[in-house]
Amino acid sequence: MFIDIHTHVFHPKIAHKVVDQLEDHYGIHPVGNGLMEDLDTRMNSAGIDKCVVLAAATAPAQVIPANNWAISIKQEHEEFIPFGTVHTGYKDLEKELDRLEENGIKGLKFHPDFQGFRMDDPALYNIMEMVEDRFVCLFHVGDTLPPEENPSCPRKLAALREAFPKPIIIAAHMGGYRHWDYALDQLAGKDVFVDTSSSMDFLDDAKLETLYRAFGRDHVLFGSDYPLFDAGSELDRLTKRLKLTAADLDAIMENSCSILGL
Repeated sequence: MFIDIHTHVFHPKIAHKVVDQLEDHYGIHPVGNGLMEDLDTRMNSAGIDKCVVLAAATAPAQVIPANNWAISIKQEHEEFIPFGTVHTGYKDLEKELDRLEENGIKGLKFHPDFQGFRMDDPALYNIMEMVEDRFVCLFHVGDTLPPEENPSCPRKLAALREAFPKPIIIAAHMGGYRHWDYALDQLAGKDVFVDTSSSMDFLDDAKLETLYRAFGRDHVLFGSDYPLFDAGSELDRLTKRLKLTAADLDAIMENSCSILGL
């Protein structure tokens, strides 16, 4: 089974606005419009069987609407695996985590840079104490600021991993968008999965190979970061640049199947 573990779809009322914001922040012109129909077409073209779809509430008031959206996707679209969202400012987190679990939501997405908290915030540690091993935890990691200034970074995630050994943790963007040297130093060998999203455009072949070898085939997951990138194109680039065999690719996909319980 082929799985894209890192995609985003948005409610039609806000999709165009969010896609514009992504382009403004990252300077990348998205290939897609952020709608489920577009993602569905692209995943079918790429031979992708299922996509994990992610959202991150940027304010406490967005937690319930965002999770309602995730639950509705879970109920209506078997090809999508939605992750839920939490926020350090939301007051009734235990109840909301219970609701997500009861509705079959398997994971949570954290994006400290967009959500307005640091990855070393004690409030996030409180959330992780509630999460334990109930959910797969996918973290956006890295950006253009140096690690000590950036809300998320490989060093902060390494500390989180050490404090909370139970949950499955995924560090997006090969361990840290534009923080790859720090990812190698801080996260490789720490039982952290990495996904390949938003990496192909920014890593040369040597550094991509180094990251892949350091984390190991059994800790690498395929992710496209739709709507920024297209799964078919990203999968083709990954396979060619790393010279992956069919067995390599099957193993990478099996990693996602295993952690998602498929």
